[in-house]
Amino acid sequence: MKATFRFGIHPKDRKELTKDLPFETMEASDKVYIPVRQHIGAPSKPLVKKGDKVKAGSLVAQASGFVSANIHSSVSGEVEGFEMREDISGKKIEHIVIKNDFNYEEENMPILQDPSSEEIIERIKQAGIVGMGGATFPTHVKLMPKNPVTHLIINGAECEPYITADYRLMLEKPQEIIEGILLLKKALKANKAHIGIEDNKPQAIETMTALCQDKGINVVSLKTKYPQGGEKQLIYAITKKVVPKGGLPADVGCVVSNVATAFAVYEAVKKGKPSYARFMTVSGKGIAAPKNLYVRNGIPFEEIASKLGTKEFVKAVCGGPMMGIALPNLNAVTTKGASALLLLTEEEVRHAEGLTCINCARCHKSCPMNLMPMMIDSYMQKNNLDAVKAYDPDSCIECGCCGYVCPAKIPLVQSIRLAKKLLKERK
Repeated sequence: MKATFRFGIHPKDRKELTKDLPFETMEASDKVYIPVRQHIGAPSKPLVKKGDKVKAGSLVAQASGFVSANIHSSVSGEVEGFEMREDISGKKIEHIVIKNDFNYEEENMPILQDPSSEEIIERIKQAGIVGMGGATFPTHVKLMPKNPVTHLIINGAECEPYITADYRLMLEKPQEIIEGILLLKKALKANKAHIGIEDNKPQAIETMTALCQDKGINVVSLKTKYPQGGEKQLIYAITKKVVPKGGLPADVGCVVSNVATAFAVYEAVKKGKPSYARFMTVSGKGIAAPKNLYVRNGIPFEEIASKLGTKEFVKAVCGGPMMGIALPNLNAVTTKGASALLLLTEEEVRHAEGLTCINCARCHKSCPMNLMPMMIDSYMQKNNLDAVKAYDPDSCIECGCCGYVCPAKIPLVQSIRLAKKLLKERK
């Protein structure tokens, strides 16, 4: 029996578009736009001014708080200025505009030989590494939990439909990922390391198992189910530990990281390379030539779509279709957290107006957090926040299972998200 969690759903994975396509490098054009916020937490503080010369890897914005991250230039060239541009949510934030000289001179950090736990964490901080599975939480902060950690869990599930970047990374860079995992394990002083991979990726399971056998890393075959890659779901599937309500993984001795993050840690420690580029999937039937790409940060999505070619699409998404963010346009740029760009056609998108709840409870039966989304939505319609609070909307991970299975097509996630916002404001 495959390791898994309770409930969840089985959407079509749509990975056939890119799963057999090796990574290709897409170089930037004449300008890149580096956002000063590419992470959860405080935006970084720019260190450069117009006319400054920079290299790929030069620190251009410094973390401005404990929960923040350094940001580096992704190309060599000259700082042309600053521009307020839209991010993936449509909000305008400051971007550093760098004119690319196409020389790609690099400014790397010294390579660390046999680093201590503290040196690894400090290097990850210097390199500006964040969770690259989409959460973008600064990794150095995650590696300093208050409680002792016994289990490091690496997320190789990649349960979102369409996305295959992590899968290809496990096939093409497995040794580097393993070295990154061992560095993370050492940083945490954890006893055990696990990597969870869904069983619809047999080649990745076989590749990683062969290389992990003598490294003390346990490869776990997970049942293909969404959201298998959710932090709490992954912890339960692999360790059977339950993260307490309102708690953190470290409360049960676990820390979860992503395979792409492990690769970034390897590059930072073993090559001295800061985090200014990433692997991503560009897919959907609205893309003429879907691909898995290695891209530098700061490339407009519009530029990527133009280079790959587009068909008539009705929706653009940054990330996966379940938990990704629908884009108002293609003005946003590639960042540390941009795991995918999807251009979806009419046949791939469900257009439906929400009807009246029929009390079928499918949303509850699919919810991996065992919540009752229909009750939260019902009381939200009545503006009864006290009743809403009793159904614990704060425990929702916004995975989208409830809305996916709802026969009435009610936008349950949006209702719960609003409930969380209003309760936070009231508090």
